[in-house]
Amino acid sequence: MYRDVVTVAKSYYRLSKTSPGLRVRYLCGSVDFIKSIADYLGVDLSVLCTPMCSHNDLIFGVLLSAVSIALYLDLRRRGFDVSALRYEDLVARPLDMCRVVLEFCHLPVSLAELAVKAFDVDSQANSKIAKSAIGHFKEPQLTPQIKTKLNEILRKCGDVPLIGEPCIIEGTLSCY
Repeated sequence: MYRDVVTVAKSYYRLSKTSPGLRVRYLCGSVDFIKSIADYLGVDLSVLCTPMCSHNDLIFGVLLSAVSIALYLDLRRRGFDVSALRYEDLVARPLDMCRVVLEFCHLPVSLAELAVKAFDVDSQANSKIAKSAIGHFKEPQLTPQIKTKLNEILRKCGDVPLIGEPCIIEGTLSCY
């Protein structure tokens, strides 16, 4: 499952505010952490050495999202039979998308209505990462300059959708 990279980045930023360990990683080591994953995938992220990137509150989440998408696309290119599910489609049309997923998994489509009921429950309720706990943190702004710099990085990650373009990747299950 994947979702829009900016939405992911803003969510990780808010999440980092609730976990001291993640916050330290976010502030001090996120670039090195992501760069090591990118190096493993063969993605050149030398642009991360610029001062703007080290002070960009969105970069950690954008890179995590981009590397996940790049890894998924690499698996497809190497012949693995994997498909993706876009979170935004699941939220917009939960019953239809649950049917698509169940059918894809060769499971009874009749379970779709039961699956949709799970959306009514906050799966993180009563935890430090519940929507009620992280929803009040102010999100970092996506300025035109930051968008340009992040899109430079996303271009280096291969076929990862750029910010401002539809976030739909190859092999995505759909009910449309």
